[in-house]
Amino acid sequence: MSDQIAARTGMSLARCFAHCRAERRAALIPFLTCGYPDAPQSLELLREMARAGADIVELGIPFSDPLADGPTIQRSSFRALEGGMTTEGTLEVLRTFRAGHDTPVVLFGYLNPILRYGVDEFARAAVEAGAQGLLLTDVPAGSDPALEGRLAAHGLDLIRLIAPTTSPERIAVIARAGAGFLYYISRTGITGARAQLRRALGQEVEAVKRRAGGIPVVVGFGISTPEQAADVAAVADGVVVGSALIDRCEREGAEGVREFVAALRGAMERDGPDPPAASSPPPHPGSRTPSSRAPE
Repeated sequence: MSDQIAARTGMSLARCFAHCRAERRAALIPFLTCGYPDAPQSLELLREMARAGADIVELGIPFSDPLADGPTIQRSSFRALEGGMTTEGTLEVLRTFRAGHDTPVVLFGYLNPILRYGVDEFARAAVEAGAQGLLLTDVPAGSDPALEGRLAAHGLDLIRLIAPTTSPERIAVIARAGAGFLYYISRTGITGARAQLRRALGQEVEAVKRRAGGIPVVVGFGISTPEQAADVAAVADGVVVGSALIDRCEREGAEGVREFVAALRGAMERDGPDPPAASSPPPHPGSRTPSSRAPE
């Protein structure tokens, strides 16, 4: 892909993960609700995150009933809606961002706004605006094959959720239906920062990767510090940080977001060990090596 084309359409998710693998590191994926704190500031936050080292950005489409989200992201969504942000406005912010950055963007949201927009119209407009993927928390893999096919037909990678409760057989089904990456929920429940990660998370991620058929596996929900991001990066192909970033924005604004994203990226590069040998048990998030939304 030429630099000119990449600037207009964005880097593909496959190319992004290949780049990260070549650098022997996980992808950093911050989340932002579009229109939070307002449209101009959310555009500037997107630019700051890209400059600070985000490999992929999850851009939330604000919705009035975000059931998979915790209080922090709910507040950001309600504030965006109060400020007049819409699905159309989200795509316009993305289009403006894409004019100067090739960082891949995955749109995150719920089905109702897309049905209201029009499924084919939305998918076409999202790709034209520069989106690489779409994650719908309330559309499990296989729940509506016709709808899923219409969305994917326009070139969007459909990102699928996997929960700690998902069976091994179901993981394989979801992986075959997914594209771009699989999003492993670090715990059951809603989004939100957590002081600690579960000790079993590393083993769970390795089990998902064995059944994923080669598609990258990223982890989100509850990752709130650079140290936690580094721990998860040791076993996952990508790390999603959302609520903690919005909390930082509430307290410190765009400069705080830039510093936080840079700290996340720095910790993931500094502390991420080489991938474990096949015969070695995977490390679990929460212990360092001495040397160095609706579940499916």
